[in-house]
Amino acid sequence: MVVLNRIYTKTGDGGDTRLASGAPVSKTDPRVEAYGAVDELNAVIGVARLHSGQNDRIDAMLGRIQNELFDLGADLATPHDPAPKWEALRIVDRQVERLESEIDWMNECQKPLDSFILPGGSPLSAHLHLARTVCRRAERDAIRAVEAGRELSPAALRYLNRLSDHLFVAARRANGHGADDVKWIPGATR
Repeated sequence: MVVLNRIYTKTGDGGDTRLASGAPVSKTDPRVEAYGAVDELNAVIGVARLHSGQNDRIDAMLGRIQNELFDLGADLATPHDPAPKWEALRIVDRQVERLESEIDWMNECQKPLDSFILPGGSPLSAHLHLARTVCRRAERDAIRAVEAGRELSPAALRYLNRLSDHLFVAARRANGHGADDVKWIPGATR
């Protein structure tokens, strides 16, 4: 379990932080950018949950996802090389498969898409669309980290990709299974 007795340490005042391994890195290191975006995503999902109301199953899924995002942050913050001296907390395929199963369940009774959707409709849907866009940024940041030579767990990358899809489908479900989606009308204001 994590114990946080001191909230400020002053060790980051010079622009550096430490990875889970204890290795010092810049706060702008691509790995730090990736897990920072995941942290932001977790906060956005927390705000979305304030609007979950009668959507108990969506709220339960989002609560589980928030916990998994801390797992994901730990995964992204722990380098593979050198191998940690402890069993690293990593995202596993089962977590990705659960997201896929939930996407399939939520999508079963959705109205088919016939246009792009504007974020909006219900407050929950609008916040889930915001979470989706932050998730996509976190995914891009993680890919940039890989491109910069940081080894990241393939399951962690898949998790971020599926999570953005999950949030999109959940946003549609929150809009009356897509019935209350706000559709994009190309060129409508010309």
